[in-house]
Amino acid sequence: MTELDTTEDTHVFDAAVSLVAADAHRYTGRTHPAYANMVGPFGGITAATLVRAVQQHPEVLGVPLSLTVNYCGPLADGEFEIAARPVRTNRSTQHWSIELSQDGAVTTTATAVFGTRRDTWSSTEAVAPDAPPAQDVAQQSLPEFIAWSRNYEMRFVEGAVPGPETGENPDSTTTLWVRDAPPRPLDFAALTSLCDVFFPRVFLRRGQYMPAGTVSLTVYFHADADALARQSDASVLGTARSQHFGKGYFDQSGELWSSDGELLATTHQLVYFKG
Repeated sequence: MTELDTTEDTHVFDAAVSLVAADAHRYTGRTHPAYANMVGPFGGITAATLVRAVQQHPEVLGVPLSLTVNYCGPLADGEFEIAARPVRTNRSTQHWSIELSQDGAVTTTATAVFGTRRDTWSSTEAVAPDAPPAQDVAQQSLPEFIAWSRNYEMRFVEGAVPGPETGENPDSTTTLWVRDAPPRPLDFAALTSLCDVFFPRVFLRRGQYMPAGTVSLTVYFHADADALARQSDASVLGTARSQHFGKGYFDQSGELWSSDGELLATTHQLVYFKG
């Protein structure tokens, strides 16, 4: 058993996803104040912690291929427990069932597919958004009360967070350069968290903040370990949009591209909103 990684030299992200093994299938962790959201912790850091639990499991096969997280209820500040079990292992894929609980109540469920990758024919039909280099875009922060956003360097190309006088927007697309702050080499856990950095699309369309929260988040990982190593700590280019708003929910789809135009991950969400 190891201590939670909270030394002064530890990057805040690694401290936030640090876990202690309780037995072969159970891990304990603690929410980190740096990743607080308006209600509970930032959903991206929760998803990243679930990925880290599987990565630490002694039976893990390969790397993440997909992850679906269902946020069942609020996670309070403090300790939590993660149970991660492989439900089936095939020749090249491994399917996982994951639960995060607190005080005996399940707050988050997830399924994940890990596996080994091999060289095959490949083609990317998605097209990276047109954007100037990251260094040519001014850095902009989300409002101070969104604590988790201070852990990211954000440079909005379009669709920045609305201000008091912004008004409604006819389009829900946000495109930005983003990376951990301070910079940190990209890995699968950090990539998972980055897939949730897009503020709710309804904020942009309506031009105002309103109660909203992710119900379900799915990430498809297209990058392998070599692609992440090439990216290192450079900014990734993210873009997100919605297809439909109505009756209390909207969808949200996003892409994360490397600094040299390689598609790293795609992500999809179902988001609750009120207003």
